[in-house]
Amino acid sequence: MKLSFHGANRNVTGSCHLLECAGKRILIDCGMFQGSHELIQDNTEPFGFDAASIDFVLLTHAHLDHCGRLPLLVKRGFQGEIICTTATRELARVVLLDAAHLQEEESLRSTRRARRHNQEKEAQLPLYNLLDAMNCFESFGRKAVYGKSLSLAPGLSATFYDAGHILGSASIRIEYQNSGHTKSIIFSGDIGNSGRPLLRDPVSPPKADTVVMETTYGDRLHRSLPDSIEELYGAISDAFQRGGNVIIPTFALERAQEILFYLREGIKQKKLSGSMQVFLDSPMAISATEIFKRHPECLDDQSTTLVRNGTDLFSVPGLHMVRETTESISINRFSGAVIMAGSGMCTGGRVRHHLKHNLWRRDSSIIFVGYASSGTLARKIIDGAKYVTLFGEEIPVQAKIYTINGFSAHADRDELLSWHKAISPSKTFLVHGDEQVMLNFSKHLSGHIEIPEKDQVVEL
Repeated sequence: MKLSFHGANRNVTGSCHLLECAGKRILIDCGMFQGSHELIQDNTEPFGFDAASIDFVLLTHAHLDHCGRLPLLVKRGFQGEIICTTATRELARVVLLDAAHLQEEESLRSTRRARRHNQEKEAQLPLYNLLDAMNCFESFGRKAVYGKSLSLAPGLSATFYDAGHILGSASIRIEYQNSGHTKSIIFSGDIGNSGRPLLRDPVSPPKADTVVMETTYGDRLHRSLPDSIEELYGAISDAFQRGGNVIIPTFALERAQEILFYLREGIKQKKLSGSMQVFLDSPMAISATEIFKRHPECLDDQSTTLVRNGTDLFSVPGLHMVRETTESISINRFSGAVIMAGSGMCTGGRVRHHLKHNLWRRDSSIIFVGYASSGTLARKIIDGAKYVTLFGEEIPVQAKIYTINGFSAHADRDELLSWHKAISPSKTFLVHGDEQVMLNFSKHLSGHIEIPEKDQVVEL
C-alpha cells in the first residue's frame, strides 16, 4: 500500500487522498480549496497525480471541499468509477451544478472588469462549466450501502459506514487481503456531532491498521446543544425587539435543514413568534431540503417517528422558499425577518448581499452557526473586523454578531478521541484541520502519529 496526500493538509479544505493498492489507484474525495486567495489558486494547479490513471473515486460526502473538483478530474482525463451513497450522489449533483453556475457567473464578471481596464489577459476563467459538471455525473457508478462491502479488485474491498455528518456521509474502510495477510485503512471523512436531530450518530468502523482522520475541532469542546438552541432563540427575539433582521449565513447541506427544524420547534414551543417571516434564500438549500425528505432511511429514530406521524420536519410558519433573484432582492424591504442564505462562510452567494444591507444596522443581528475558515469573510467578521468590503464598498460592522458553535456538524475533541480509540490504529495521519489544532490533538493519541504535508507520499 502506498498513500499520498493532495489536499486538506494542515488546513481544512480540498480533501483529496490517493491510495495505491493491488494494482489499483483509489482516490478518496476530490474537494475544492476554499478560503484565502492563495488556497483558491490551488484549485487550478496540477492534482499531484495523473487524473487518467485513477481507477476509483470513493466519495465520503457531498460538501464542496470534498467533491468540488470532481468535474475537473473528469475534464483532465479521469475515466474510472465514482462510488458513494445514494444520498451523497443526489446532493453532489446539486452542489456541483451550483458550483459550476457560480464559477461561470464570476468569470463573466471578471471578464467585464478586465475589459473595462484593457486587461483581458487578467480575466478569470471558470475551473469548470455546467457541461463539465454534467459530464462528471456519467462517472458515478455503484451505490454504496452502509455496512455492505464493495469489491474493487481481487482481495480489495471498501465498506462505507455512517459518519453522521451530513445526509449520506460516510467513513470508508478499505481492506486488502493477500497471501494470508490482511491490511486495512480507514478514511474518516468528516465525523458528525452526536446527539443532534435529524441524522443518526456517527458509527465507528471496525478496527484498522491505519487511519486518515479529520481534526476540524480537535482542540475544543462544543457548547451543549440545548444551550445553543436557547441562545439562537434569544438572539432572534432580541433582534426583533430592536426592529432589525436576523441574517444567518447558512451551509445549504444539513445546517439549513437543522435550523429550519429548530425554528419550527421554537414556534411550536412558543419560544419564537409564530408571525415572524423566515426566508430560505438559497436554491441549493431548497433542493437539499427536498432531497432530505426523500431519504428517511438516513434519519435518526426521533425524526423517523415524526415523519411517520405525518410531520413535515421543515415546515415553518411564515417560511418563504426563495429561488429567483428578483425575490431575493425584494427581501431587502423587510424588517423583523429571519434570512437564511449561503454561503456559510460568506465567500459567495446571496448572503453577501444581505450582509451589505444589514451589517451597518445596529438593530440587526448576524448569527454564525458553522465553521469559518481563515481568510473568509465570515472569519473576518467573527474576529471583530470594524469594516468589511462588499461589492467594492466599505461597510461598517455595527450589527450584533453571534457565534454559536453548538450546531456544528463536526465532532468535537472528545468525540474524535472516542472514535479513534474504538478503531485503535497503530498508525494515524491527521488531516482536515489547522496545523496548531492537529498538534494539540496529536498529544492525546497513542500509536504512530503523522501530520502530512501536501503531496507527501508514504509507504504503508
